[in-house]
Amino acid sequence: MTTAGTAPPVQKAPIDPHLRNLAVVVVLGAIMTVLDSTIVNVAITALGRDFGTSLSTIQWVVTGYTLALSMAIPLTAWSVRRFGARTMWLVSLGLFIGGSLLCGLAWSVPSLIAFRVLQGFGGGTLMPVGQTMLVREAGPERMGRVMSIVSVPAMLAPVLGPLLGGVIVDNLSWRWMFFVNVPFCALALLAALRMLPRDDERSADARLDVIGMLLLSPGLAALVYALSEAGNGRQLTSGRFLITAIAGGVLVAAFAAHAFRRGDSALVDLRRLSTRAFIAATGGFFLYSAAMFGLMILVPLFAGIVRGESALDAGWLLAPMGLGAMATMTVSGRLGDRFGGRWLVIGGILCVLAGTVALTTLSPDTGRATIMAAMLVVGLGHGMIAPPLMAMAYQGLPREAVPAATTGANILIRIGSSFGTAVTAVILQIGIRNEIPGASGSLDEAAAHRAAETPSLLANAFTNTFWWTAVLLVVALVPVFTVPRKPKQAPPTPA
Repeated sequence: MTTAGTAPPVQKAPIDPHLRNLAVVVVLGAIMTVLDSTIVNVAITALGRDFGTSLSTIQWVVTGYTLALSMAIPLTAWSVRRFGARTMWLVSLGLFIGGSLLCGLAWSVPSLIAFRVLQGFGGGTLMPVGQTMLVREAGPERMGRVMSIVSVPAMLAPVLGPLLGGVIVDNLSWRWMFFVNVPFCALALLAALRMLPRDDERSADARLDVIGMLLLSPGLAALVYALSEAGNGRQLTSGRFLITAIAGGVLVAAFAAHAFRRGDSALVDLRRLSTRAFIAATGGFFLYSAAMFGLMILVPLFAGIVRGESALDAGWLLAPMGLGAMATMTVSGRLGDRFGGRWLVIGGILCVLAGTVALTTLSPDTGRATIMAAMLVVGLGHGMIAPPLMAMAYQGLPREAVPAATTGANILIRIGSSFGTAVTAVILQIGIRNEIPGASGSLDEAAAHRAAETPSLLANAFTNTFWWTAVLLVVALVPVFTVPRKPKQAPPTPA
Protein backbone atom coordinates (compact mmCIF):
# COMPACT_ATOMS: atom_id res chain seq x y z
CA MET A 1 0.00 0.00 0.00
CA THR A 2 1.30 3.51 -0.79
CA THR A 3 0.77 6.83 0.93
CA ALA A 4 -1.03 9.69 -0.78
CA GLY A 5 1.08 11.49 -3.37
CA THR A 6 3.66 8.68 -3.54
CA ALA A 7 3.96 6.73 -6.78
CA PRO A 8 4.20 2.96 -6.44
CA PRO A 9 7.55 1.42 -7.36
CA VAL A 10 8.06 0.38 -10.95
CA GLN A 11 7.96 -3.39 -11.34
CA LYS A 12 11.05 -4.86 -12.98
CA ALA A 13 10.11 -7.21 -15.81
CA PRO A 14 11.74 -10.61 -15.26
CA ILE A 15 13.60 -12.65 -17.85
CA ASP A 16 11.01 -15.31 -18.60
CA PRO A 17 11.88 -18.85 -19.79
CA HIS A 18 10.95 -18.08 -23.39
CA LEU A 19 13.34 -15.11 -23.55
CA ARG A 20 16.02 -17.12 -21.76
CA ASN A 21 15.75 -19.95 -24.31
CA LEU A 22 15.92 -17.46 -27.16
CA ALA A 23 19.07 -15.94 -25.65
CA VAL A 24 20.69 -19.38 -25.33
CA VAL A 25 20.01 -20.08 -29.02
CA VAL A 26 21.47 -16.74 -30.11
CA VAL A 27 24.63 -17.09 -28.01
CA LEU A 28 25.23 -20.68 -29.16
CA GLY A 29 24.98 -19.66 -32.80
CA ALA A 30 26.91 -16.42 -32.61
CA ILE A 31 29.83 -17.44 -30.43
CA MET A 32 31.66 -19.48 -33.06
CA THR A 33 31.25 -16.79 -35.73
CA VAL A 34 32.94 -14.29 -33.41
CA LEU A 35 35.66 -16.71 -32.33
CA ASP A 36 36.34 -17.86 -35.89
CA SER A 37 38.05 -14.67 -37.03
CA THR A 38 40.40 -14.52 -34.05
CA ILE A 39 41.23 -18.22 -34.33
CA VAL A 40 42.15 -17.97 -38.01
CA ASN A 41 44.23 -14.80 -37.53
CA VAL A 42 46.63 -16.74 -35.33
CA ALA A 43 47.20 -19.38 -38.03
CA ILE A 44 47.86 -17.24 -41.13
CA THR A 45 51.60 -17.98 -41.12
CA ALA A 46 50.98 -21.72 -40.71
CA LEU A 47 48.45 -21.70 -43.57
CA GLY A 48 50.93 -19.93 -45.88
CA ARG A 49 53.61 -22.46 -45.02
CA ASP A 50 51.39 -25.52 -45.53
CA PHE A 51 50.06 -24.28 -48.88
CA GLY A 52 53.46 -22.97 -49.99
CA THR A 53 52.15 -19.50 -50.86
CA SER A 54 52.98 -15.90 -49.97
CA LEU A 55 51.62 -14.05 -46.96
CA SER A 56 49.85 -11.52 -49.23
CA THR A 57 47.97 -14.36 -50.94
CA ILE A 58 47.04 -16.33 -47.84
CA GLN A 59 45.89 -13.09 -46.17
CA TRP A 60 42.81 -13.32 -48.42
CA VAL A 61 41.61 -16.16 -46.18
CA VAL A 62 40.95 -13.42 -43.61
CA THR A 63 40.12 -10.63 -46.06
CA GLY A 64 37.59 -12.70 -48.05
CA TYR A 65 35.73 -13.65 -44.87
CA THR A 66 35.70 -10.04 -43.66
CA LEU A 67 34.42 -8.65 -46.95
CA ALA A 68 31.68 -11.29 -47.28
CA LEU A 69 30.61 -10.64 -43.71
CA SER A 70 30.50 -6.88 -44.38
CA MET A 71 28.44 -7.30 -47.57
CA ALA A 72 25.93 -9.62 -45.87
CA ILE A 73 25.07 -7.33 -42.94
CA PRO A 74 23.07 -4.75 -45.00
CA LEU A 75 20.71 -7.49 -46.24
CA THR A 76 19.60 -8.37 -42.71
CA ALA A 77 16.72 -5.92 -42.28
CA TRP A 78 15.06 -6.80 -45.59
CA SER A 79 15.56 -10.56 -45.24
CA VAL A 80 14.00 -10.54 -41.76
CA ARG A 81 10.98 -8.60 -43.05
CA ARG A 82 10.62 -10.86 -46.07
CA PHE A 83 11.30 -14.34 -44.71
CA GLY A 84 11.11 -13.98 -40.93
CA ALA A 85 13.80 -13.95 -38.24
CA ARG A 86 13.64 -17.69 -37.48
CA THR A 87 14.01 -18.69 -41.12
CA MET A 88 16.95 -16.33 -41.66
CA TRP A 89 18.62 -17.53 -38.48
CA LEU A 90 18.45 -21.15 -39.66
CA VAL A 91 19.64 -20.26 -43.18
CA SER A 92 22.55 -18.18 -41.85
CA LEU A 93 23.61 -20.87 -39.43
CA GLY A 94 23.38 -23.50 -42.16
CA LEU A 95 25.62 -21.41 -44.46
CA PHE A 96 28.17 -20.96 -41.69
CA ILE A 97 28.23 -24.69 -40.86
CA GLY A 98 28.53 -25.66 -44.53
CA GLY A 99 31.26 -23.08 -45.12
CA SER A 100 33.18 -24.28 -42.05
CA LEU A 101 33.04 -27.91 -43.15
CA LEU A 102 34.15 -27.03 -46.71
CA CYS A 103 37.00 -24.85 -45.38
CA GLY A 104 38.29 -27.81 -43.39
CA LEU A 105 38.18 -29.95 -46.55
CA ALA A 106 39.79 -27.29 -48.81
CA TRP A 107 42.43 -28.64 -51.22
CA SER A 108 43.96 -25.35 -52.41
CA VAL A 109 44.25 -21.68 -51.52
CA PRO A 110 41.52 -20.58 -54.03
CA SER A 111 39.11 -23.21 -52.70
CA LEU A 112 39.82 -22.17 -49.10
CA ILE A 113 39.23 -18.49 -49.92
CA ALA A 114 35.98 -19.30 -51.77
CA PHE A 115 34.67 -21.37 -48.86
CA ARG A 116 35.64 -18.60 -46.41
CA VAL A 117 33.50 -16.20 -48.45
CA LEU A 118 30.55 -18.61 -48.10
CA GLN A 119 31.24 -18.87 -44.38
CA GLY A 120 31.37 -15.07 -44.11
CA PHE A 121 27.97 -14.61 -45.76
CA GLY A 122 26.45 -16.90 -43.15
CA GLY A 123 28.32 -15.34 -40.25
CA GLY A 124 27.53 -11.79 -41.34
CA THR A 125 23.80 -12.09 -40.78
CA LEU A 126 23.80 -14.31 -37.68
CA MET A 127 24.51 -11.65 -35.06
CA PRO A 128 22.13 -8.95 -36.39
CA VAL A 129 19.32 -11.49 -36.90
CA GLY A 130 19.86 -12.80 -33.37
CA GLN A 131 19.85 -9.28 -31.95
CA THR A 132 16.63 -8.51 -33.82
CA MET A 133 14.87 -11.52 -32.29
CA LEU A 134 16.04 -10.68 -28.77
CA VAL A 135 15.25 -6.95 -28.95
CA ARG A 136 11.75 -7.63 -30.25
CA GLU A 137 11.06 -10.11 -27.49
CA ALA A 138 12.67 -8.14 -24.65
CA GLY A 139 11.01 -4.74 -25.03
CA PRO A 140 12.52 -1.56 -23.54
CA GLU A 141 12.25 -2.63 -19.89
CA ARG A 142 14.59 -5.64 -20.35
CA MET A 143 16.88 -4.24 -23.06
CA GLY A 144 20.01 -3.84 -20.92
CA ARG A 145 19.91 -7.39 -19.60
CA VAL A 146 19.31 -8.77 -23.09
CA MET A 147 22.24 -6.79 -24.50
CA SER A 148 24.39 -8.29 -21.73
CA ILE A 149 23.54 -11.73 -23.09
CA VAL A 150 24.19 -10.69 -26.71
CA SER A 151 27.61 -9.33 -25.68
CA VAL A 152 28.83 -12.69 -24.34
CA PRO A 153 30.38 -13.88 -27.65
CA ALA A 154 32.23 -10.58 -28.09
CA MET A 155 33.58 -10.86 -24.54
CA LEU A 156 34.83 -14.41 -25.07
CA ALA A 157 36.53 -13.73 -28.42
CA PRO A 158 39.67 -12.01 -27.06
CA VAL A 159 39.95 -14.62 -24.29
CA LEU A 160 39.40 -17.89 -26.13
CA GLY A 161 40.15 -17.05 -29.79
CA PRO A 162 43.95 -16.58 -29.66
CA LEU A 163 44.32 -19.36 -27.08
CA LEU A 164 42.25 -21.89 -29.03
CA GLY A 165 43.95 -20.89 -32.27
CA GLY A 166 47.39 -21.28 -30.71
CA VAL A 167 46.56 -24.72 -29.31
CA ILE A 168 45.23 -25.95 -32.67
CA VAL A 169 48.19 -24.58 -34.64
CA ASP A 170 50.73 -26.04 -32.20
CA ASN A 171 49.14 -29.47 -31.77
CA LEU A 172 46.68 -30.22 -34.59
CA SER A 173 46.19 -29.67 -38.31
CA TRP A 174 44.98 -26.21 -39.39
CA ARG A 175 41.84 -27.92 -40.68
CA TRP A 176 40.58 -28.25 -37.11
CA MET A 177 40.25 -24.46 -36.93
CA PHE A 178 37.19 -24.95 -39.13
CA PHE A 179 36.05 -28.42 -38.07
CA VAL A 180 35.75 -27.18 -34.46
CA ASN A 181 32.85 -24.94 -35.57
CA VAL A 182 30.73 -27.83 -36.82
CA PRO A 183 29.68 -29.56 -33.55
CA PHE A 184 29.02 -26.27 -31.73
CA CYS A 185 26.95 -24.84 -34.59
CA ALA A 186 25.13 -28.13 -35.10
CA LEU A 187 24.10 -27.96 -31.43
CA ALA A 188 22.93 -24.38 -32.00
CA LEU A 189 20.95 -25.51 -35.06
CA LEU A 190 19.17 -28.25 -33.09
CA ALA A 191 18.43 -25.80 -30.27
CA ALA A 192 17.01 -23.30 -32.78
CA LEU A 193 14.74 -25.89 -34.39
CA ARG A 194 13.44 -26.85 -30.94
CA MET A 195 13.18 -23.46 -29.18
CA LEU A 196 12.57 -20.74 -31.74
CA PRO A 197 8.93 -19.87 -32.35
CA ARG A 198 7.50 -19.90 -35.85
CA ASP A 199 7.77 -16.72 -37.89
CA ASP A 200 4.68 -14.54 -37.45
CA GLU A 201 6.25 -11.24 -38.48
CA ARG A 202 7.08 -11.49 -42.16
CA SER A 203 5.71 -9.94 -45.31
CA ALA A 204 5.65 -11.54 -48.72
CA ASP A 205 5.23 -8.03 -50.16
CA ALA A 206 8.59 -6.80 -48.85
CA ARG A 207 10.57 -5.96 -51.98
CA LEU A 208 14.35 -5.95 -52.10
CA ASP A 209 15.80 -2.49 -52.65
CA VAL A 210 18.14 -3.57 -55.47
CA ILE A 211 19.61 -0.11 -56.01
CA GLY A 212 20.28 0.24 -52.29
CA MET A 213 21.92 -3.19 -52.20
CA LEU A 214 24.15 -2.34 -55.18
CA LEU A 215 25.22 0.85 -53.41
CA LEU A 216 25.59 -0.17 -49.76
CA SER A 217 27.01 -3.71 -49.86
CA PRO A 218 29.88 -2.98 -52.31
CA GLY A 219 30.47 0.42 -50.67
CA LEU A 220 30.77 -1.10 -47.22
CA ALA A 221 33.04 -3.86 -48.55
CA ALA A 222 35.27 -1.29 -50.31
CA LEU A 223 35.61 0.79 -47.13
CA VAL A 224 36.42 -2.24 -44.98
CA TYR A 225 38.92 -3.48 -47.59
CA ALA A 226 40.67 -0.08 -47.76
CA LEU A 227 40.91 0.08 -43.98
CA SER A 228 42.20 -3.49 -43.74
CA GLU A 229 44.86 -2.68 -46.34
CA ALA A 230 45.95 0.32 -44.27
CA GLY A 231 46.04 -1.92 -41.20
CA ASN A 232 48.27 -4.38 -43.07
CA GLY A 233 50.81 -1.68 -43.91
CA ARG A 234 49.53 -0.30 -47.20
CA GLN A 235 50.58 3.36 -47.67
CA LEU A 236 47.72 5.84 -47.42
CA THR A 237 48.96 7.48 -50.62
CA SER A 238 48.92 4.23 -52.61
CA GLY A 239 46.53 3.92 -55.53
CA ARG A 240 44.85 0.79 -54.18
CA PHE A 241 44.00 2.43 -50.85
CA LEU A 242 42.83 5.72 -52.34
CA ILE A 243 40.69 4.15 -55.07
CA THR A 244 38.90 1.70 -52.76
CA ALA A 245 38.46 4.22 -49.92
CA ILE A 246 37.06 6.94 -52.19
CA ALA A 247 34.84 4.48 -54.08
CA GLY A 248 33.52 3.05 -50.82
CA GLY A 249 32.83 6.49 -49.37
CA VAL A 250 31.02 7.66 -52.51
CA LEU A 251 28.85 4.51 -52.67
CA VAL A 252 27.88 4.71 -48.99
CA ALA A 253 27.07 8.44 -49.31
CA ALA A 254 24.98 7.71 -52.42
CA PHE A 255 23.10 5.03 -50.49
CA ALA A 256 22.37 7.47 -47.66
CA ALA A 257 20.84 9.96 -50.11
CA HIS A 258 18.89 7.14 -51.79
CA ALA A 259 17.62 5.76 -48.47
CA PHE A 260 16.37 9.12 -47.18
CA ARG A 261 14.54 9.66 -50.46
CA ARG A 262 13.00 6.17 -50.56
CA GLY A 263 11.99 5.99 -46.89
CA ASP A 264 10.60 2.74 -45.47
CA SER A 265 11.15 0.81 -48.71
CA ALA A 266 14.93 1.37 -48.59
CA LEU A 267 17.31 -1.50 -47.82
CA VAL A 268 17.93 0.18 -44.45
CA ASP A 269 15.32 2.77 -43.49
CA LEU A 270 17.54 5.63 -42.30
CA ARG A 271 14.59 7.91 -41.60
CA ARG A 272 13.51 5.72 -38.69
CA LEU A 273 17.06 5.81 -37.30
CA SER A 274 17.37 9.58 -37.10
CA THR A 275 16.43 9.73 -33.41
CA ARG A 276 18.80 11.50 -31.04
CA ALA A 277 19.26 8.36 -28.93
CA PHE A 278 20.22 6.14 -31.88
CA ILE A 279 22.60 8.68 -33.47
CA ALA A 280 24.36 9.50 -30.19
CA ALA A 281 24.60 5.91 -28.92
CA THR A 282 25.83 4.40 -32.18
CA GLY A 283 28.20 7.34 -32.73
CA GLY A 284 29.71 6.68 -29.32
CA PHE A 285 29.87 2.96 -30.07
CA PHE A 286 31.64 3.67 -33.38
CA LEU A 287 34.38 5.69 -31.69
CA TYR A 288 34.65 3.31 -28.75
CA SER A 289 34.88 0.26 -31.06
CA ALA A 290 37.70 1.96 -32.97
CA ALA A 291 39.64 2.57 -29.75
CA MET A 292 38.95 -0.91 -28.36
CA PHE A 293 39.94 -2.85 -31.47
CA GLY A 294 43.08 -0.72 -31.75
CA LEU A 295 43.93 -1.61 -28.18
CA MET A 296 43.35 -5.32 -28.82
CA ILE A 297 45.87 -5.40 -31.67
CA LEU A 298 48.47 -3.26 -29.88
CA VAL A 299 48.89 -5.53 -26.85
CA PRO A 300 49.63 -8.77 -28.79
CA LEU A 301 51.89 -6.83 -31.20
CA PHE A 302 53.82 -5.38 -28.26
CA ALA A 303 54.28 -8.88 -26.84
CA GLY A 304 55.41 -10.33 -30.18
CA ILE A 305 57.57 -7.50 -31.54
CA VAL A 306 59.09 -5.92 -28.43
CA ARG A 307 59.18 -8.94 -26.13
CA GLY A 308 59.54 -11.71 -28.75
CA GLU A 309 56.75 -13.84 -27.28
CA SER A 310 54.71 -16.47 -29.12
CA ALA A 311 51.15 -15.94 -30.32
CA LEU A 312 49.86 -18.15 -27.51
CA ASP A 313 51.75 -16.16 -24.85
CA ALA A 314 50.49 -12.92 -26.37
CA GLY A 315 46.94 -14.27 -26.30
CA TRP A 316 47.17 -14.83 -22.55
CA LEU A 317 47.74 -11.10 -22.07
CA LEU A 318 44.25 -10.41 -23.46
CA ALA A 319 42.53 -13.03 -21.31
CA PRO A 320 42.04 -10.76 -18.23
CA MET A 321 40.16 -8.26 -20.40
CA GLY A 322 37.50 -10.82 -21.27
CA LEU A 323 37.27 -12.04 -17.69
CA GLY A 324 36.89 -8.51 -16.35
CA ALA A 325 34.20 -7.73 -18.92
CA MET A 326 32.19 -10.79 -18.02
CA ALA A 327 32.39 -9.84 -14.34
CA THR A 328 30.68 -6.46 -14.87
CA MET A 329 28.53 -7.23 -17.89
CA THR A 330 25.51 -8.77 -16.15
CA VAL A 331 25.44 -6.11 -13.45
CA SER A 332 25.67 -3.29 -15.99
CA GLY A 333 22.70 -4.64 -17.94
CA ARG A 334 20.53 -4.74 -14.83
CA LEU A 335 21.60 -1.29 -13.67
CA GLY A 336 21.01 0.12 -17.14
CA ASP A 337 17.46 -1.25 -17.19
CA ARG A 338 16.73 0.26 -13.78
CA PHE A 339 18.45 3.65 -13.84
CA GLY A 340 19.43 4.30 -17.46
CA GLY A 341 22.84 3.66 -18.95
CA ARG A 342 24.42 7.04 -19.70
CA TRP A 343 26.45 7.53 -16.52
CA LEU A 344 27.23 3.82 -16.40
CA VAL A 345 28.75 4.03 -19.90
CA ILE A 346 30.69 7.18 -19.00
CA GLY A 347 32.12 5.43 -15.93
CA GLY A 348 33.05 2.42 -18.06
CA ILE A 349 34.88 4.55 -20.64
CA LEU A 350 36.81 6.28 -17.83
CA CYS A 351 37.74 2.84 -16.45
CA VAL A 352 38.98 1.70 -19.90
CA LEU A 353 40.85 5.00 -20.18
CA ALA A 354 42.61 4.34 -16.86
CA GLY A 355 43.77 0.91 -18.04
CA THR A 356 44.94 2.38 -21.36
CA VAL A 357 46.94 5.13 -19.61
CA ALA A 358 48.62 2.41 -17.52
CA LEU A 359 49.71 0.74 -20.79
CA THR A 360 51.47 3.97 -21.86
CA THR A 361 54.14 3.22 -19.23
CA LEU A 362 55.20 -0.13 -20.72
CA SER A 363 58.84 -0.95 -21.33
CA PRO A 364 60.57 -4.10 -22.65
CA ASP A 365 61.12 -5.22 -19.04
CA THR A 366 57.56 -4.68 -17.80
CA GLY A 367 56.27 -7.80 -16.06
CA ARG A 368 53.40 -9.80 -17.50
CA ALA A 369 51.43 -9.27 -14.30
CA THR A 370 51.45 -5.49 -14.83
CA ILE A 371 50.13 -5.82 -18.40
CA MET A 372 47.48 -8.32 -17.36
CA ALA A 373 46.36 -6.08 -14.46
CA ALA A 374 45.93 -3.16 -16.88
CA MET A 375 43.91 -5.35 -19.24
CA LEU A 376 41.73 -6.48 -16.34
CA VAL A 377 40.89 -2.83 -15.62
CA VAL A 378 40.13 -2.33 -19.33
CA GLY A 379 37.84 -5.37 -19.26
CA LEU A 380 35.96 -4.19 -16.15
CA GLY A 381 35.19 -0.95 -17.96
CA HIS A 382 34.31 -2.71 -21.22
CA GLY A 383 31.64 -4.79 -19.51
CA MET A 384 30.03 -1.58 -18.24
CA ILE A 385 29.86 -0.05 -21.73
CA ALA A 386 28.67 -2.50 -24.36
CA PRO A 387 25.28 -3.69 -22.94
CA PRO A 388 23.81 -0.32 -21.82
CA LEU A 389 25.17 1.57 -24.83
CA MET A 390 23.54 -0.85 -27.27
CA ALA A 391 20.33 -0.74 -25.23
CA MET A 392 20.29 3.07 -25.40
CA ALA A 393 20.47 2.93 -29.21
CA TYR A 394 17.01 1.28 -29.30
CA GLN A 395 15.49 3.81 -26.91
CA GLY A 396 12.26 5.23 -28.34
CA LEU A 397 12.33 3.17 -31.55
CA PRO A 398 9.09 1.41 -32.60
CA ARG A 399 9.09 -2.37 -32.90
CA GLU A 400 9.00 -2.31 -36.70
CA ALA A 401 12.24 -0.26 -36.76
CA VAL A 402 14.24 -2.89 -34.85
CA PRO A 403 15.61 -4.79 -37.92
CA ALA A 404 16.82 -1.55 -39.50
CA ALA A 405 18.33 -0.37 -36.20
CA THR A 406 20.15 -3.66 -35.67
CA THR A 407 21.49 -3.59 -39.22
CA GLY A 408 22.63 0.03 -38.93
CA ALA A 409 24.32 -0.53 -35.58
CA ASN A 410 26.19 -3.61 -36.83
CA ILE A 411 27.38 -1.72 -39.92
CA LEU A 412 28.76 1.12 -37.81
CA ILE A 413 30.48 -1.26 -35.41
CA ARG A 414 32.01 -3.18 -38.34
CA ILE A 415 33.39 0.02 -39.92
CA GLY A 416 34.47 1.34 -36.52
CA SER A 417 36.48 -1.78 -35.70
CA SER A 418 38.18 -1.72 -39.12
CA PHE A 419 38.83 2.02 -38.78
CA GLY A 420 40.39 1.56 -35.34
CA THR A 421 42.64 -1.26 -36.52
CA ALA A 422 43.80 0.75 -39.54
CA VAL A 423 44.44 4.00 -37.65
CA THR A 424 46.30 2.16 -34.90
CA ALA A 425 48.53 0.34 -37.39
CA VAL A 426 49.29 3.54 -39.31
CA ILE A 427 50.17 5.50 -36.15
CA LEU A 428 52.36 2.64 -34.92
CA GLN A 429 54.23 2.45 -38.24
CA ILE A 430 54.82 6.21 -38.19
CA GLY A 431 56.07 5.88 -34.61
CA ILE A 432 58.54 3.15 -35.57
CA ARG A 433 59.90 5.28 -38.42
CA ASN A 434 60.29 8.26 -36.08
CA GLU A 435 62.01 6.25 -33.36
CA ILE A 436 64.35 4.19 -35.56
CA PRO A 437 66.18 6.10 -38.34
CA GLY A 438 66.05 4.24 -41.64
CA ALA A 439 63.24 1.90 -40.58
CA SER A 440 60.37 1.43 -43.04
CA GLY A 441 57.80 1.08 -40.28
CA SER A 442 56.91 -2.45 -41.38
CA LEU A 443 55.80 -4.56 -38.44
CA ASP A 444 57.32 -7.69 -40.01
CA GLU A 445 60.66 -5.91 -40.33
CA ALA A 446 60.46 -4.70 -36.75
CA ALA A 447 59.75 -8.21 -35.49
CA ALA A 448 62.54 -9.79 -37.56
CA HIS A 449 65.36 -7.26 -37.27
CA ARG A 450 64.70 -4.42 -34.90
CA ALA A 451 63.52 -5.96 -31.65
CA ALA A 452 66.90 -7.33 -30.64
CA GLU A 453 68.71 -4.09 -31.51
CA THR A 454 66.42 -1.39 -30.18
CA PRO A 455 63.65 -2.80 -27.96
CA SER A 456 63.33 0.40 -25.93
CA LEU A 457 62.81 2.52 -29.08
CA LEU A 458 60.14 0.13 -30.30
CA ALA A 459 58.49 0.29 -26.88
CA ASN A 460 58.38 4.09 -27.21
CA ALA A 461 56.53 3.74 -30.54
CA PHE A 462 53.96 1.51 -28.86
CA THR A 463 53.44 3.72 -25.81
CA ASN A 464 52.91 6.77 -28.02
CA THR A 465 50.27 4.83 -29.95
CA PHE A 466 48.55 3.89 -26.68
CA TRP A 467 48.24 7.63 -25.99
CA TRP A 468 46.43 8.10 -29.31
CA THR A 469 44.03 5.31 -28.30
CA ALA A 470 43.40 7.16 -25.03
CA VAL A 471 42.58 10.33 -27.00
CA LEU A 472 40.02 8.40 -29.08
CA LEU A 473 38.38 7.15 -25.87
CA VAL A 474 38.05 10.73 -24.61
CA VAL A 475 36.43 11.74 -27.92
CA ALA A 476 33.96 8.83 -27.54
CA LEU A 477 32.66 10.49 -24.36
CA VAL A 478 31.24 13.41 -26.36
CA PRO A 479 28.34 11.63 -28.11
CA VAL A 480 27.63 9.54 -25.00
CA PHE A 481 27.00 12.73 -23.01
CA THR A 482 24.31 13.71 -25.54
CA VAL A 483 22.27 10.47 -25.22
CA PRO A 484 18.90 11.46 -23.72
CA ARG A 485 17.98 10.20 -20.30
CA LYS A 486 15.95 7.02 -20.15
CA PRO A 487 12.25 7.97 -20.05
CA LYS A 488 10.57 7.05 -16.80
CA GLN A 489 8.20 4.13 -17.12
CA ALA A 490 4.70 4.64 -15.91
CA PRO A 491 3.85 2.79 -12.67
CA PRO A 492 1.57 -0.22 -13.00
CA THR A 493 -2.13 0.64 -13.05
CA PRO A 494 -3.83 -0.48 -9.83
CA ALA A 495 -6.59 -3.01 -10.17
